[in-house]
Amino acid sequence: DPVVLEKMIQLNITAPSRLALAALPGFVARKAGSLINISSVLALAPEMFNGAYSGTKAYVLNLTLKLQQELAGKGVQVQAVLPGATRTEIWERAGTHVDNLPQEILMDLDEMVDAALSGYDQGEVVTIPSLPNIEDWNAATAARLKLGPNLSRNQAAARYKN
Repeated sequence: DPVVLEKMIQLNITAPSRLALAALPGFVARKAGSLINISSVLALAPEMFNGAYSGTKAYVLNLTLKLQQELAGKGVQVQAVLPGATRTEIWERAGTHVDNLPQEILMDLDEMVDAALSGYDQGEVVTIPSLPNIEDWNAATAARLKLGPNLSRNQAAARYKN
């Protein structure tokens, strides 16, 4: 539905972008402030759900990562929280009763918020409340960054040449 898609883009892309643009100049001027964006684990796993939703949440993650880079040393802390399935009213609005979901994947809202704030206190730029080992995230980030020097070159890779 194009109307639903547009509303999702407004909520998950336009709103966080505008809020960041409105808040960050004051934070930078004061050399103090915090910006916490709510993304989703689906930003990392588009095959698990609707691609458009996953894409909007990937935008939030990428926006946060770039802001952290741009604001380093300016007294502003940014964080992206990537919750998994969380017990909220969103499920009812989506037409799914929360009790129909596997309970082992469903985190209570208070627990998710507490974990997000703990991640913030620990200085995490990306907090995934259910991820047991932060080294898994660090390894994924290192693998992504390793691609960097080869993502844009003046010639195609040898495997594409006859």
